[in-house]
Amino acid sequence: MKTRGLSRNERRKIRHRRVRKKVVGTPERPRLFVFKSLRHIYAQIIDDSPPQGSRTLVAASTLDPELRDKIRSDNIEAAREVGRLIAKRALERGIKRVVFDRGGYPYHGKVRALAEAAREEGLEF
Repeated sequence: MKTRGLSRNERRKIRHRRVRKKVVGTPERPRLFVFKSLRHIYAQIIDDSPPQGSRTLVAASTLDPELRDKIRSDNIEAAREVGRLIAKRALERGIKRVVFDRGGYPYHGKVRALAEAAREEGLEF
């Protein structure tokens, strides 16, 4: 597929589709998905196995009331806080092992900070 002339987000979606061919969330190992907008970062733990489609098990973002007071801007520290929160919520639900889906973004900056914070809190991937 030709990527010339496509926007950055359209190229990211192509990369994400390519990764999603291999990365699938199961009940034993759901998928930790990351999405970034210009202002916020979102993380979801998703089970892709139900017959009716994917099901979100746990979610966290910079818009959560728990984090909204702590975070003043969209930066790497905000991504770390989201990573800690998603790991805490996952462990409360009994989810210890996940497969990481970076959403077509490079494993760098905010995506990396979120992943490392989730690992530090006890998630395995």
